[in-house]
Amino acid sequence: MRDWDIYVFGDINIDLIVPGVKQLPEAGSEMMVPEMKTCIGGGAALFAMGTAKLGMKTVFQGNTGRDVYGSFIRNELNKAGIDGQLLTDSDCPTGISISFTGEDERCFVTYPGTNAILQLDQLNIPAVQRARHIHLTGYDGIQNHEAFLSTLQQIHKLEHVSVSMDVGWDSTGTWTERIFELMPFIDIMLMNETECLHYTRCNTPEKGAARIADHAAVAVVKLGAHGSLACRGSHLIHAAAFPVTAVDTTGAGDSFNAGFVAGWLEGRNLSECLMVANACGAMSVTAIGGNTAFPLPRQLNAFLEQNRCNLRWKDASE
Repeated sequence: MRDWDIYVFGDINIDLIVPGVKQLPEAGSEMMVPEMKTCIGGGAALFAMGTAKLGMKTVFQGNTGRDVYGSFIRNELNKAGIDGQLLTDSDCPTGISISFTGEDERCFVTYPGTNAILQLDQLNIPAVQRARHIHLTGYDGIQNHEAFLSTLQQIHKLEHVSVSMDVGWDSTGTWTERIFELMPFIDIMLMNETECLHYTRCNTPEKGAARIADHAAVAVVKLGAHGSLACRGSHLIHAAAFPVTAVDTTGAGDSFNAGFVAGWLEGRNLSECLMVANACGAMSVTAIGGNTAFPLPRQLNAFLEQNRCNLRWKDASE
C-alpha cells in the first residue's frame, strides 16, 4: 500500500479570470466588468485538482507565498482532499495570472511569483516512493533538460513508481530532439498537437505519436476539437471530441491529462482512457475557471451516459 496514488510536482498560482472582455481599456480609462473570478491555476495544480475529484489520493509539491493568496490556495487544496504537506511557504509572493477572456480570444498578464523559484532539484525523491505514480510538468526544452534527465533517472530507480509528463511551450523555439533522451523513463508522454509536431519533426500527429511511442511506453496527443489519440507500440487509436459549448478553455489540457492518467492507473485500456480524458477536458471548458466544471464521478458518468458511451467510472459515494 502507498500513501498516495499520484504525486504531483509543479506550478501552482492564482488565476484571476475576467470574462466577457472584448478589448482592454485605453490608457487613463476605466472599464467595468460584470464578474471576476479567483481560482487555483497552474497546469500541475489543475491536474492535481482533477485527479482528486476522480477519487485519486493526490499529494502536491510546489511553492506558495506567505500571503493571502497562499492561504487561499492551501484552503482550496484542503477542500479538494489534496495532501498539501509538501507545499513550501516562501517570502516570495504567490504567482498570479490575470486572464481576460472574450468570445474568441484570451490574453494574459502573468506574475510568476513562487513558480519562478521552483526548481526540479527540490523534488522530494524519498517521498515519491510513497506514491504509485508521479506527474511532472515544467519542461522548458534545452533550458532545463539536464535537470529533467537526472530527475527521471533517479525516479526510475524507485520501485513501482510510474511516470507521466506534460511538456510546455518551448519559448526558445529550439524544440530540442534531446527530449527523446527522457522518454525511456516515461510511461505516459503527453503533448498537444503543436508540441508533438515540433518535437518529433513529423507532419502529422499520428506519425509524431508513433515516433514518441518508439521511446516512451505510451504517447498521448491532444487534438482540441478533433479529439485525441494514443499510441502504444504499433497500436494507435483515435477518440473523437465531445460536443460542448465552451465558456472558458483554461485548463482543458490539464483536465484531459488528469482524466487519462486516472484512467490508466485504474487499469483502463487506451480507448477508455481517451474517452475519460476527452470527457474531462470537454466538461472543464463549460464554466469559468480551470477546474470549476471538472466532473465528480457521478457527473462524469451522467455525461458519458448522455453521450451514449458504454463506460462507467467508479463512484465511492454510491
